[in-house]
Amino acid sequence: MKNLILIGMPGSGKSTVGVLCAKALGMPFVDTDLVLQEQSGKLLQQMVNELGAEGFLRREQECILGLHLEGAVVATGGSVALEDAAMAHLKRNGVVLYLALPFAEVERRLRNIATRGIAMGPGESLRALYDYRRPWYEKHADLTIEASGQTLEKTVSAVVAAWRAL
Repeated sequence: MKNLILIGMPGSGKSTVGVLCAKALGMPFVDTDLVLQEQSGKLLQQMVNELGAEGFLRREQECILGLHLEGAVVATGGSVALEDAAMAHLKRNGVVLYLALPFAEVERRLRNIATRGIAMGPGESLRALYDYRRPWYEKHADLTIEASGQTLEKTVSAVVAAWRAL
């Protein structure tokens, strides 16, 4: 059975939507940010601080390449879509669903940007990050769900319906 892979900006709801979709679909749930933290013994923000954005991306890709999942809902870190090898690995046995949000909603949802463990360059703005990442999400997405202005339940229902329609 294929995996359901969720990608999108930090704050788009990948982890929250993912765990609820896993429950609704009777599938296991994996959050790659948590796997990365467990493997490293460090919080995401610690890794970003110590390794820098590029080093963090390399470590994140190594983590993804080490995953061998089947029939799981997988919430990825917001930067995984920037890593072609990681995405190719996930797509070998998965369908990639992009939880899309407009910038204004991402900005409203992210209150802890300095401590959340987001792979950003020094002085990089959230707007610049959003503009850079959006084409990567679109490139790798097999399906896109517009998660803007909906309740969590409606987003979960839309994801579950899209998955069942495959």
